[in-house]
Amino acid sequence: MRHARFRVAAAALLLAGGLAACGDAGSDDAEGVDVEVAENAADEFEDGTRMKELAEDGKLVIGVKYDQPGIGFKGATDDAPAGFDPEIGKILAADLGIAPENITWKETISDNREPFLESGEVDLVIASYSITDERRQVVGQAGPYYVTGQQLLVGSDSDIDSIEDVKGTEVCSVTGSTSLENIEAEGARPRGFDTYSECVDQVLNGTVDAMTTDGAILLGYAAENPDRLKVVVEPFSEERYGVGYSLDEPEMCQWIVDTLTEAQESGDWDTAFEATLGKSGVETPEPPAMDECPAA
Repeated sequence: MRHARFRVAAAALLLAGGLAACGDAGSDDAEGVDVEVAENAADEFEDGTRMKELAEDGKLVIGVKYDQPGIGFKGATDDAPAGFDPEIGKILAADLGIAPENITWKETISDNREPFLESGEVDLVIASYSITDERRQVVGQAGPYYVTGQQLLVGSDSDIDSIEDVKGTEVCSVTGSTSLENIEAEGARPRGFDTYSECVDQVLNGTVDAMTTDGAILLGYAAENPDRLKVVVEPFSEERYGVGYSLDEPEMCQWIVDTLTEAQESGDWDTAFEATLGKSGVETPEPPAMDECPAA
């Protein structure tokens, strides 16, 4: 297995700690993981592989979300997106010898993740991209690099602390989402909004009792308002985030798994989490074991 070459600098750890005190999950936190870009990376890959092509080209296009604080967020004045997913992208790019400034970040929404990979619009998708059997029929998904589940975002003074407490309460999420269906099944009164930010605003002003979606997304919003919001209840679904790649390039899977496994073992995965989603105050979880790659 080829070893990735990157490090986490002490200065980056201090910066992450300082930003965490501010609860600024949506800012451009490009220093979350200070990567040491591999030198002569192309020499480490077999001829004909997509990894060698990318290493020789020195450029990488990664699709990420721009509207999920802590996971993938890019403000109007930010030069690059910030969040756990971009941090994972930087770790992968470094192993290809590609510095962060040579990554092209492309805003990717849920509906165009597969089309972007199929058309070659992006090289990788790292966009809160839950692994499913159905998706794996269309694109490759390596991982999971993070496991989350549906939870609740409530005001800091809320009495809701278990899933049983939502019965009869009004809970919002994005219109048409499975999150609304799931929370209705728990006895809540669902309310849909076009965007997550609208839903968060309703929780902040007390119009609705709670918001529900993946816990990772909720942690980002809690980190932006640590004195006013908190994430509660044990996850009542499971979402396994994976890195998307084209099925035309199956060799990408083992490279992604090997590179991210080393990041987990070195502690760099922890640092990426703490600099982003960890700003909400939640404990850093154990990194998940990743699936075996399909046989070539």
